[in-house]
Amino acid sequence: MISKLLLILFSIVVLFFSIFLLYLYEKKYTRSTKIKSFPPLVATPKEQEYNPDIDTNNWNLHKNRLNKFGRSQYKGLTFFVSSEDRIYYLSEEGTKVYC
Repeated sequence: MISKLLLILFSIVVLFFSIFLLYLYEKKYTRSTKIKSFPPLVATPKEQEYNPDIDTNNWNLHKNRLNKFGRSQYKGLTFFVSSEDRIYYLSEEGTKVYC
């Protein structure tokens, strides 16, 4: 009678121990379902003014950066000022396209 009781008690302890280990395993190795993403980088107007490599849609800022740095990125294209003070950009083939 005592041996049966000990066997049942041992079985219950093993069952709870295995459930506890399974819980720890799942908690440790399951990935979080929450997707972490970073907000898009938004440059301040001061940063845009002093960095000609930041894209802008502002025509006046584009002209000022061309005068100051000799290059400026406007609507996805980088424009340059040549030694003859002509404005150009580089095509996909690498040729200069003057405006």
